Amino acid sequence: MKKLVLFLLVCGLITPVFAQIIVLDTVEIRPIKYKYLFEVVDDNIDQNVKNLQTALAKFDVRKEEYYSDDYDNYSVTFRIPEGYAIAAYDEDGKLIRTIERYKNVKLPLAVSQALAERFPNWAVDKDIYKVSYSEAEWDSKKIYKLKLTNGEETVRVKTDEDGNFL
Repeated sequence: MKKLVLFLLVCGLITPVFAQIIVLDTVEIRPIKYKYLFEVVDDNIDQNVKNLQTALAKFDVRKEEYYSDDYDNYSVTFRIPEGYAIAAYDEDGKLIRTIERYKNVKLPLAVSQALAERFPNWAVDKDIYKVSYSEAEWDSKKIYKLKLTNGEETVRVKTDEDGNFL
């Protein structure tokens, strides 16, 4: 029994000697625009839109080759097949404002429920999701423009992200 305890003690002391030393690469930390993420990005929006908005928030204009201290503002366009976002950054890389437009994205549950309640038997033919963000006002506007069809009839409606009709 003593030999077993002594053997386990020796193994426990020798094992850390053979541990590997791992050297990590340099990690680049990019500033993230949390105001924008808090105000605009939602869990209920289409995943492609969310990915583009997250990339927009992580973008650092100061790391780009066209960056120069001579200019006050930079306008950058981000594109995905569903739409685009135009973002304005200041000389410090701070996100000032955005204008975004996406076509035929997945509607949030609140908007779908509001449509089903108010327009039963109607189908969404086309939808446009527009977002505008202003850092100075700490404000964002999210609007869904929808084209509904029921046979030969067509109706156009606007809602916000909560399903309230405008």
